[in-house]
Amino acid sequence: MMTLDSDKIDDAALAILSLTLHDGDRVWKGIDWDITNRLHEKGLIYDPKDKAKSLSLTPEGIAHARAVLSREFSKAE
Repeated sequence: MMTLDSDKIDDAALAILSLTLHDGDRVWKGIDWDITNRLHEKGLIYDPKDKAKSLSLTPEGIAHARAVLSREFSKAE
């Protein structure tokens, strides 16, 4: 059985969430609760446990998401 690196999964999830960034720091929820809980524990998003359909990235979360997008998902020009 393969062991998954939850830090890499969290990085990818944060980067993907950041693609829906709106109203400054809001992104649409739509990923596994375990991932959002880990992102919250890492200080990358604010508490996801409310009834809103979106959540907020912290300033650190926005910066980290941009770094992951650039590092992992950008095309060489």
